[in-house]
Amino acid sequence: MKIERKPLTLWERLYLPAIISGMMLTFSHLFRKKVTLRYPEEKPEMPPGYRGQPVLVKDDEGRVKCVACQLCEFVCPPRAIRIKPMAYPENAKYKKVEKTPEEFEIDMIRCIFCGYCEEVCPERAIFLRGPYSVTGLSRKDMVFNKEKLLELGGTLPDPIKKWRKK
Repeated sequence: MKIERKPLTLWERLYLPAIISGMMLTFSHLFRKKVTLRYPEEKPEMPPGYRGQPVLVKDDEGRVKCVACQLCEFVCPPRAIRIKPMAYPENAKYKKVEKTPEEFEIDMIRCIFCGYCEEVCPERAIFLRGPYSVTGLSRKDMVFNKEKLLELGGTLPDPIKKWRKK
């Protein structure tokens, strides 16, 4: 079955209505508020539920809060966390702590930012916070070691004070 089209008028064949409506739309955008940010000088505000990337923190006396229990490593779905524990030295000031991480690495390419590591940590040593732009020039740059994670995490006060002698 063949459907006949209505023939175009001269005005429609010149495409002037379409061109004029397109130009009106373009000019209306000229007078709107600008939304472009000059990144990285200007950064957008993060929404209230933003979690960030996993980082390690120190307590207010500069000690690493992680005791290398490896729970975060076991719970990580993509296996992005790798911890090599080491025994705390015998002559150390804080003998109550059994282990400390000798190596702590998070592969940010594999990390899915799920937050399981933060939820399972009994010492509150790993948090999701920090910058939202995780960049690197190679895969090796995207594996964050303990020093880099501590640098990104900074210091958080420890309300429990478990390492102080009673």
